[in-house]
Amino acid sequence: MKKHIPNLLTSMHAFSGCIACVMAFNGNYLWVVIWVIIASVFDFSDGFAARLLKASSTIGKDLDSLADMVSFGVAPALVVFRLLSDSPTINTLDCSIAEYIPYISFLLVIFSALRLAKFNNDERQSTSFIGLPTPANALFWISLCYGISERDEFIQTISFYPIIALIIVFSLLLTSEIPMFSLKVKSIKFKGNELRYLLILFMIIAISFWGLLGIAAGIILYIILSATTSKLLKQP
Repeated sequence: MKKHIPNLLTSMHAFSGCIACVMAFNGNYLWVVIWVIIASVFDFSDGFAARLLKASSTIGKDLDSLADMVSFGVAPALVVFRLLSDSPTINTLDCSIAEYIPYISFLLVIFSALRLAKFNNDERQSTSFIGLPTPANALFWISLCYGISERDEFIQTISFYPIIALIIVFSLLLTSEIPMFSLKVKSIKFKGNELRYLLILFMIIAISFWGLLGIAAGIILYIILSATTSKLLKQP
């Protein structure tokens, strides 16, 4: 019986991602954030349960990637699609391709799939990551879209061009060769966890000032810290 517990948790992860997709279709940005965070909890719990119960399996690994695809690939892309579809700046364009611009958001789905396939076959990523993890990408987009939707001055004036640029940048980050440190804490000691604690502290401060937009700011800091520390480690 215990061997099925991790897969049950992974299934709940996928279920949470499906609900997040429904919320995205309905334009309910807050509930997208809530359900993706719930999916993230299940995503962490299934791996923890598999190690604790010694119930790891190839099926479990593949199932986890499929659940990740729903929660951290499709759900955030749908949120971006909805945000771009509702953008007044797109609706004012006088061209035949204006209605198709939001579909650019599905680049996030394609590159998330490539990222997950790469992760499953890359032995270098056992303790850290190569490229932006899909949960981090998802958290950035859902918090950014929620933050924009909650501020009328943003939703009415923000241009879709920066959003498209960010879609391209984050798509490339997903499959990049940039080393990214893992957020999993093996011990509570400060030594060895300096970057993690710095990121957590920044995230708490950012959320207190900017609300859920602080999550997006934290993901940007995570990328910067990962990129800069990896360069420093390469120096002789």
